[in-house]
Amino acid sequence: MKFLLVAINAKYIHSNLGVYSLQAYAAQRLAEQASSWTIEIGEYTINHQMELILKDIYRRKPDAIGCSCYIWNIDYMRDLIRDLHKLRPKMQIWLGGPEVSYDAAQVLRDEPGVTGIMVGEGEETFAQLMESYEHGAADCETLPAPAWYGVDGLVFRGSDGAIVTNPIRPVMDMSRIPFSYRNLDGFEHKIIYYESSRGCPYSCSYCLSSIDKAVRFRDLSLVKVELDFFLEHRVSQVKFVDRTFNCKKSHAIAIWSYILEHDNGITNFHFEISADILEEEELAIMRQMRPGLIQLEIGVQTSNPQTIREIRRTMDLDKLRGIVSWINQGHNIHQHLDLIAGLPYEGYESFVRSFHEVYAMRPEQLQLGFLKVLKGSYMAEMAEAYELIYQSRSPYEVLSTKWICYEELLRLKAVEEMVEVYYNSGQFRRTIESLEGEFSSAFAMFTALADYYEEEKLFDIRHNRLARYEILYQFMQQQQMQNLSAYRDLLMQDLYLRENSKSRPSFAMDQGPYKTEVRDFFMAEAKQPLHLLGYEAYDSRQISKMAHVEVLEDGHMILFDYLNRDPLNYNAKATRIQRLSCT
Repeated sequence: MKFLLVAINAKYIHSNLGVYSLQAYAAQRLAEQASSWTIEIGEYTINHQMELILKDIYRRKPDAIGCSCYIWNIDYMRDLIRDLHKLRPKMQIWLGGPEVSYDAAQVLRDEPGVTGIMVGEGEETFAQLMESYEHGAADCETLPAPAWYGVDGLVFRGSDGAIVTNPIRPVMDMSRIPFSYRNLDGFEHKIIYYESSRGCPYSCSYCLSSIDKAVRFRDLSLVKVELDFFLEHRVSQVKFVDRTFNCKKSHAIAIWSYILEHDNGITNFHFEISADILEEEELAIMRQMRPGLIQLEIGVQTSNPQTIREIRRTMDLDKLRGIVSWINQGHNIHQHLDLIAGLPYEGYESFVRSFHEVYAMRPEQLQLGFLKVLKGSYMAEMAEAYELIYQSRSPYEVLSTKWICYEELLRLKAVEEMVEVYYNSGQFRRTIESLEGEFSSAFAMFTALADYYEEEKLFDIRHNRLARYEILYQFMQQQQMQNLSAYRDLLMQDLYLRENSKSRPSFAMDQGPYKTEVRDFFMAEAKQPLHLLGYEAYDSRQISKMAHVEVLEDGHMILFDYLNRDPLNYNAKATRIQRLSCT
């Protein structure tokens, strides 16, 4: 007998920790009972054609399936289960996850092909469901099984057709859950997700984590063993899904200290934290870390004090600003700061002020998010009072509020795309830093860029990296910048910082007249290296292909060394060198 856990992720590089945790916990229980059931996992993405997912599940011939439902896949999942029910009407279909937990009865009324729903924390509920199958209480044809009435966390149709809602299951001890990763087959090019705690001590009105106040931590002895597994396998990135990783100081210090002491030089660990509660001890540990060992995601969301109070956040913005600045000075930790548009009491101008506040902190990435009105959240309860209009279908994104209209949100959407392309990518950092000075503010610059994209109908076109450089230069021309030659130099530096590009933009200065001078430079470096260390095993022709020299319009020569990159942003080492013809 086979139970298939189905996950449909937003991207290929993502994985679904939930289904692996359910499998690990239930498999351990069933092994003790010499079960005849097997539990398999089917992971797909929303980019897969529906027909291919349907075919794969059908050919695997499961007796029952469990589908993990989130805002990014619920519409896709509904279509899938409806077709599966047509093909396999006797196969039991279970749903779980946040997108079905808060209106489970309504989901069952809307989806007659669904057998039942697992509400809330799922490991123990799923294990008991599997035991009901193993003991013959459910034969996948006779519904409902008598045993289901005693399984907390289940919602299903009773024998009379009425929907039965069992009590919510108490939260469990996280240390009872087996490690989710027996091996890493199939995870070679994916982010590995891991959790060392559940629940959140805060009460942010837009977040479902605030509902679970029972913050629990996995035993540190287990965490360290599991971290060793990732380190020994040289996993590229482990993303902790703890909602506020550093809410318990001793827990965070123990894990960060362990990671620092056992750094393998490769693995990166991602944490979502509250920056304003960091103290000297945590910061001292961070300062010792290898560049790129950890990265931090910090939810600022807004700088508007009235909004902060209304959404039930606790945040010391001045302290947060100081902490972010201190971390920046160490140049060893990538920081990702978040803002949310569409919050109560935050109009367009207020959001622009929030943007200015956070942009001035100079994080490596600034994410402009848009409010999602999640089922079960306090924000959903307050929708009428806030005159909050949002999408009827997932992801339930804000369309307007009492304080901001749809047209203004559309403008922010356009700005968000420009920030993503020209700031968050890190590919235009020198140019953008200089270009800001041409405008009253960075936000004004990104707005002007968005307007240009709109006027030229560029938003609906897929652009490669080189095209983005061309567009930015054309934007400067349209703005009638006086120092275009200087911006051409900056653009070329940004281009070659990331990669030794063989293609060049149309505005690039012809390097032909300097071919001999550049060749002589590489020949001199091959004989007696002054700037290129680590190339000793290569001749001048090989070195010239592994590094790049760009002669700029201002007459200077820049050397881009790709063997020696910045470990934090991965940019090539760039050195302004003396031209041989000028010696």
